[in-house]
Amino acid sequence: MNWTAVSAIYKFEMARFFRTLAQSFLSPVLSTSLYFVVFGAAIGSRIDQVEGVSYGAFIVPGLIMLSVITQGISNASFGIYFPRFIGTVYELLSAPVNFLEIVLGYVGAAATKALFIGVVILATAHLFVDITIAHPLAMLLFLVLTCISFALLGFIIGIWAKNFEQLQLVPLLIITPLIFLGGSFYSISMLPPIWQTITLFNPVVYLISGFRWSFFGVSDVPVGFSLLAIAVFTGLCLAVIGWIFRTGWRLRS
Repeated sequence: MNWTAVSAIYKFEMARFFRTLAQSFLSPVLSTSLYFVVFGAAIGSRIDQVEGVSYGAFIVPGLIMLSVITQGISNASFGIYFPRFIGTVYELLSAPVNFLEIVLGYVGAAATKALFIGVVILATAHLFVDITIAHPLAMLLFLVLTCISFALLGFIIGIWAKNFEQLQLVPLLIITPLIFLGGSFYSISMLPPIWQTITLFNPVVYLISGFRWSFFGVSDVPVGFSLLAIAVFTGLCLAVIGWIFRTGWRLRS
């Protein structure tokens, strides 16, 4: 393993993040505050508790997942797409660096950025509601796995996209609706039976449910299913990335 190459890619991507640190820090803080004003105050005043948890606290795991997933995808997709756009990716591919080292550098940086945003949102949420984390190690595990898995998905999107419009297509039209319909701001037990069944086909449900369990000890689906879902998703992303580098799809001129 060429750790020098991994470190170089990682540091380069993180340097771009730190150049806009104020924007990266303020944006999630403002967004989280707005969500708490709209959902926590307006809707929370009409909903006392959900599954024994105050509504303001109940939406915190969903808010974190919403930001972590979108940030992981956007950072990883832009990180690999921009070198393709300006042509420097060919210098990287011709260097003595294998695909695993390239993925570790780009995905590691994107996952770190998403993890940072998740921690910022968690700290911001403490300003609005009292939060007690029932299973802190499980919470950290779900958070890290989510950051990595969706950074891998973002890496795939960055290679697939032919222009900046396509770069935003999947997150905007597919991922964001799945997050909002995946129980971010409600429990699926509140839905009619037919919609509960349909919702179970949404893979994001399992991530949010498992992450919420780590906070409050309550979940919409068994925690084992949540871990299995994220493991399968991560494995599929790794398999796709391996195929991309093996065949050169969208990487060859």
